[in-house]
Amino acid sequence: MDIDAELMLRFKQGDVSSFEKLMRKYKEQVVNIIYRFIGDRDEAEDLAIEVFLKVYKSAKAYRAEAKFSTYLYRITVNLCINELKRRKRHKSVSLNNPVASKELSSPVSILEQREREALVKKMIDTLPSTQRIPLILQVYEGLSYKEISKVLGCSVKGVERRLYRAKTALRKKLEPYLRSQK
Repeated sequence: MDIDAELMLRFKQGDVSSFEKLMRKYKEQVVNIIYRFIGDRDEAEDLAIEVFLKVYKSAKAYRAEAKFSTYLYRITVNLCINELKRRKRHKSVSLNNPVASKELSSPVSILEQREREALVKKMIDTLPSTQRIPLILQVYEGLSYKEISKVLGCSVKGVERRLYRAKTALRKKLEPYLRSQK
């Protein structure tokens, strides 16, 4: 059993400090996953609180059948899916600029990097959720196919197919931009 699952089981038995340790360890990862779906850093932080609230409330029902991170990612992804559905109904659009992932040497290169990130994010956002979700979990969160299959509740082959379709669609969408860069 992984150490995080043990912490969750201790929390289930009443050890609040175990839950606090899990929150500290996973807060940034959860915020980043949500940010990649939602595109708004402040809202991602608010929704991360909701994720941990759901974990807190569901502690009594928790069973250590998989890694704790898989359990947490499933709650996070489900919350993101629900939020995206809610947004579709309400047609809200984030106007926030994406944050550059690393420090670059010049203002021009920072702008170019932000433009590339914004373009890729825009193209990823156009993918159907069945392709977008596994792509975000693999590329940005570094999850394995097996971990993604557990989060999504599908087979590893299903994850492979979804990722193949996502990458093929993304390549087609980005092809005109890549050609213009040469």
